[in-house]
Amino acid sequence: MTREEEGFAPVDGGRLYYEVRGVGPPIVLIHAGLWDLRIWDDQMESFAKRHKVVRFDLPGFGRSEFPDRPFSMRRQIADLLRLLEVSPGVVLGCSIGGQVALDFTLEHPDMVGRLILVAAGMSGDDTPDDPEMINLLEEAEEAFKAGDLERMVDLQLRVWTPLRTNPEVARRIRDIAMDNRAVDTLDWSLSQRLDPPAAGRLAEVRAPTLVILGEHDVRPMAVIGEKLARGIPGARKLVIGDSDHLPNMRNPDEFNRAILEFLG
Repeated sequence: MTREEEGFAPVDGGRLYYEVRGVGPPIVLIHAGLWDLRIWDDQMESFAKRHKVVRFDLPGFGRSEFPDRPFSMRRQIADLLRLLEVSPGVVLGCSIGGQVALDFTLEHPDMVGRLILVAAGMSGDDTPDDPEMINLLEEAEEAFKAGDLERMVDLQLRVWTPLRTNPEVARRIRDIAMDNRAVDTLDWSLSQRLDPPAAGRLAEVRAPTLVILGEHDVRPMAVIGEKLARGIPGARKLVIGDSDHLPNMRNPDEFNRAILEFLG
């Protein structure tokens, strides 16, 4: 039997749009910061054969509301998982979604059975960007200030997803990012940060953890990935070939196989 459900969950500060597929041990997917839950399209069917898969749009992305008052993403996710009765479960996050997943694990350790961090950021980390990244991101900031959000997105994509090996995947990546281009206009100061941040607390993580990196991701992400793999007790590290910042979209077959093998 395959269970399918979608809707809007009342959470701290607003509502999150979510989708559920499959039955079995739960796995929760948290998307990367320029995109929305559609980056997991290539995972849903595969994972739902063995698992109850939950994906959702972070606040302000996709169909989820952005609160008009201070809020906590970690509390929002806890509210969602309690509503759907999917904790403890596997929590898998990509990029900023990985940072959110790690912060969530530190704040709600009882709700996370296993943790998977894909090209993840880390709150409190001080790894510097490369000069080329800095230049492109500064150009993106100038485009944002000029109101040219399309150029802003294209410059951001040159940083994070430069591979052009599959034009169809590149088109999907750009289309989803363009649909979410207005997120940079939101007041992110309302989002409450983990205090103290994760960078000094990796030894507190007790969930079995897999750290995944894209073979061609930018250098700072590889540095952060090494810190995560070394700092989290017992963590395993894996590099997905032929991929950049979105290995789940660039090389879904290898990515899905690695996740399912880790979950056993």
